[in-house]
Amino acid sequence: MSFAGKHAVVTGSSRGIGRGIALKLAEKGARVAVHYYRNREAAQATLEKIRELGSDGFLVQADVCQPDEVRRIFQQVRSEFGSLDIFVSNARTEAPTFYQPPMEITLDHWNIAVDSQAKAFLVGVREAVPLMAEGGRIVAITFAPGGRFGSWQPWVAMGAAKAAMEVLVRYFAVALASRRITVNTISPGWIEDSVLNSLPEVFQTGLREWQERGWTPMGRLGTPADIGNAVALICSPEAGWITGQLIDVDGGASLMDAHLPLEFQGVVTPKKAQAV
Repeated sequence: MSFAGKHAVVTGSSRGIGRGIALKLAEKGARVAVHYYRNREAAQATLEKIRELGSDGFLVQADVCQPDEVRRIFQQVRSEFGSLDIFVSNARTEAPTFYQPPMEITLDHWNIAVDSQAKAFLVGVREAVPLMAEGGRIVAITFAPGGRFGSWQPWVAMGAAKAAMEVLVRYFAVALASRRITVNTISPGWIEDSVLNSLPEVFQTGLREWQERGWTPMGRLGTPADIGNAVALICSPEAGWITGQLIDVDGGASLMDAHLPLEFQGVVTPKKAQAV
């Protein structure tokens, strides 16, 4: 699988999951537009790593909550690359900007979540597609459990916003199928160096202990590289018959049944957890 001669833009690629995606695409030969909002230093570090991998790209700054700034991303892509083959919508706002339960959340917090996800994706796809030839690839990064369940109360705005983006993926998949442009969603499990890092310390500690007890069958948190690998696969020419799908990349966590204790599910507790 090679992306030599291909052009990609990955929003939110200065760090975390976005960086993992950008580096994997670059490793396969793609030139990558590295998007960031505030942390130019981190974005520059990503670009330098891309160049170490033998590829190249450029930096683009924008607030994805603002439609005009999303449009500016693709104007710069047109200017720098001339065309686009891969668009990965990954950027999100930091947890404090939306992290409130449903009975307390302000409309401002709600709007930030929706604007950064569903609205940014809607605008981004409509700007990306005119730059794409047949066979383009569009990928949205979601967190499917947040929109499927209701128990993580402070995630309500982001859960709703991600769910709306997942619906848009299906509509765009049908709309763009005649041009052989695929549109898919990847739902990472819990990932090191991600939104997890911005959540309360007690949350992070509890989540890692939960992983060790066996709720993720593969027994660990994911890494940005794991998600980069999945994006590269779905963007490959061989994946041209896959569109409109939501793909869980979570070490098997979505296969577990929360209605049953682990011991009833036949899950063996990892030795590390037993020692604790």
